[in-house]
Amino acid sequence: MKTKKRYIPDLVQMAAVCEANYIRLLKLLPPSSGSNTFAINTDASPVRVTIKVTEEHKYTPKLEIHQTAMKSRRLQPQSIHVRMYHDANMAEVLHYQNNERIEGRYTYPNPKLRAPDEKQQLNVFLAQWLTHCLEHGTRIEQSFSVAF
Repeated sequence: MKTKKRYIPDLVQMAAVCEANYIRLLKLLPPSSGSNTFAINTDASPVRVTIKVTEEHKYTPKLEIHQTAMKSRRLQPQSIHVRMYHDANMAEVLHYQNNERIEGRYTYPNPKLRAPDEKQQLNVFLAQWLTHCLEHGTRIEQSFSVAF
C-alpha cells in the first residue's frame, strides 16, 4: 500500500516570493496611508486596480488590493488582503476573495478542497498581479488619509 507524502512547505521559496512582493508593493503604495488606483488596459477589457491601506500599524500595515473591470461584466472582481512586515521586509497574502485566513498548508482532501500549497499559490499569484501592475499600470487616482 502506497502512503501519501505529507506536503512540506518550501520556506526558502516562500520567503523569496514574500520578499519580492514586499519590494513590489513599496513601488505601488502611496507615500502615506491612503490608496492608489491604477488602470491597466488589456486585450479583453481595461481593469482598475486599487491598493488601499486598511490598517495602519508601525511595522505591520494591512492592505486590500481590489481589481474591477471598467467595461466588462464578465470579469469577476478580485480581492486580496495582504499583510506587510516592515521589520522582515516581507508581504504575505492573508485572505483571498473575502475567504477566511489562508493557512500555511492544508491536508488533502479537506472540506473546502483547498490545495495543500494554497498559500504559496496565492503569494505567487500576488507576485504576478503586482508585476503586471508595475509593467502595464497607469496611476489614475491617489488619495491620502490624514490622522488628527
